[in-house]
Amino acid sequence: MREAVTRNVTHHQAGLLLHNKFVVVLGDSIQRSVYKDLVLLLQRDAHLTLSQLKSKGELSFERDCLVEGGRLGPMTNGTEYREVRQYRTDHHLVRFYFITRVFSRYMESVLADFEHELKPDVVIVNSCLWDLSRYSRKWVSEYKENLHKFFTQLKTVLPKESLVMWNMTMPLGKNIVGGFLIPEIKDMGPMLRFDVIEANFYGAMLANAYGLDVLDLHFMFRFSLQHRMKDGVHWNAIVHRQITCLLLAHAAQAWGVELPSHTATDQNKISVLNYTQTTYQSDYKPSCYQTDSGCNGGPTWPQGQQYDGYGPDFYEDGIATLSQFDVGYFSFGNVEQNNTAHSGGNYSTLPSSSVKPVSAAPSCSANNLVMKQKHTKRQYNPYARQKPNRPCKY
Repeated sequence: MREAVTRNVTHHQAGLLLHNKFVVVLGDSIQRSVYKDLVLLLQRDAHLTLSQLKSKGELSFERDCLVEGGRLGPMTNGTEYREVRQYRTDHHLVRFYFITRVFSRYMESVLADFEHELKPDVVIVNSCLWDLSRYSRKWVSEYKENLHKFFTQLKTVLPKESLVMWNMTMPLGKNIVGGFLIPEIKDMGPMLRFDVIEANFYGAMLANAYGLDVLDLHFMFRFSLQHRMKDGVHWNAIVHRQITCLLLAHAAQAWGVELPSHTATDQNKISVLNYTQTTYQSDYKPSCYQTDSGCNGGPTWPQGQQYDGYGPDFYEDGIATLSQFDVGYFSFGNVEQNNTAHSGGNYSTLPSSSVKPVSAAPSCSANNLVMKQKHTKRQYNPYARQKPNRPCKY
């Protein structure tokens, strides 16, 4: 996972990966910056400017268009603020919905659009800060209930081939200055960073229970606080490019696509990994091929077959639960013997013949970047009078 963050995805790679794909981003102002960075990367290798990160509701950003809300309506910091943006070319479609609650009447209208119109191939969603601060101080039960409603309807509306990524909320600062934190709830600011950790746990557990992909951005950027803005909420362009690279690398891994390395001789190629049939996968087996870049050079699947988005190396990503303990107790020991999913509720259950031990990394032959051995590091005390391997001098 760390390699996915630090690896730089180029404009060419992003264009090929999202060729003929419909991407939807749902969330607050941080998710809007995720949308903007993705739109910018699809056009050129550049970073967002400070003014682009701060702007909201503009009529046009990097050749996209404002569909609804924003400057076409009232520009407020209230829960009724709306902003729908869309970037469209001959081979790419990216749309952003600004939401202030994970499930509401407005969210129901958005899901209705997915049901009756074009269905997205990728959904990137997060909703937390507004849910915790703007609707109720006792947010726990209401937030969990809304998460259940949202995940249930989302799974009903979207096809199985759609890739849904739940982004966990990033670390907050102690002193928060943001548009969502109005003066009436300013006293909640110092404690909100702790509430976010609790809400992240609920969101991650429920998203995983419904079979969605979870990206822990809070964990990933916990040591990158120097890139957080002075308002304690938003982040700079460097972090947002890392988020985009993480999202694209995860999508490539989920689709079985190998992004070429920067040392490859031909950067105009993209390869697709071979699959081996398992007892719980579909009958589709994409063969390894390469396509050149260009307007019509994107990957095309064979006629009459559908790609379900799952490969042999990604069969289970849950935490094993021991039967002798109560519900909610997760054990990290004996994972290989207890790697089964819950049989009730919305948890998926794999056939007994398909249960495999969890490996530390995918067993794909093309994965040659996994660290095989952990090197020991010599202890160094910076305040000791004598440094290692150096003669003592007085």
